[in-house]
Amino acid sequence: MHIFPLWAVAGFWGLVSGSALVLGAALGYFAHVPQRLIAAIMAFGSGVLISTLSFELMEEAYEKGGFDSTAFGFVGGAAVYTLANWLLARYGAQHRKRSNHPSSPHRSGEADNGLALAVGALLDGIPESIVIGLSLLSGKGVSMVAVVAIFLSNLPEGLSSAAGMKKAGRRPAYVLGLWGGIALVSGIAALVGYSVFSGFSPEVVAATTAVAAGAVLAMIADTMIPEAFEATHNFTGLITVLGFLVSFVLTKLGG
Repeated sequence: MHIFPLWAVAGFWGLVSGSALVLGAALGYFAHVPQRLIAAIMAFGSGVLISTLSFELMEEAYEKGGFDSTAFGFVGGAAVYTLANWLLARYGAQHRKRSNHPSSPHRSGEADNGLALAVGALLDGIPESIVIGLSLLSGKGVSMVAVVAIFLSNLPEGLSSAAGMKKAGRRPAYVLGLWGGIALVSGIAALVGYSVFSGFSPEVVAATTAVAAGAVLAMIADTMIPEAFEATHNFTGLITVLGFLVSFVLTKLGG
């Protein structure tokens, strides 16, 4: 017997995982976190995400829909993120991938790195949150491994983004409002994942799950790893491996 309806439980855990974006943004904006620490957290978060998409998202998508739905969703998620990146670059966001880029909000045609990461958070955060809702459909409760892994990966994303937005002259209300809105969308997406997708075919569910994995991997390669390498250099690989290991252990413990 559940005290709260399952759709509310799904929305709550989606909001919890998304709240890491706001927490990270607040730390990045107000705490003057050293660039090297931001980069290290980005590398760690990259490892967490790679492990999550390998052992949670892709495996789940394959089991539910087979190769066709998984491949279609995986490539589709990456394509959507890549297209969004390309469009942002055409509108003057050429230097958005570095939170320590010496750009100024007064220089025409330039945007801050945080905006690109915010778009990336929407592209991968919505499908990821839907997956949290879908995990409740099994009747075994929410996948805490997915919640923890997404929370850990969202923290450095918000942190690095806020640092870049601050350098570009964005005000605190804008930064926290932006990430607060994305966190709210994450909660709504998890609710939708449980309420709406329960009536969909396994192939559609699989494709939706794979979209998350494709968008995540594209964002890792395009923003997070380059961001991390800029400050941590030769330590990026080791820190990424540690993040991967933490998420891998969580996955096995949850299994």
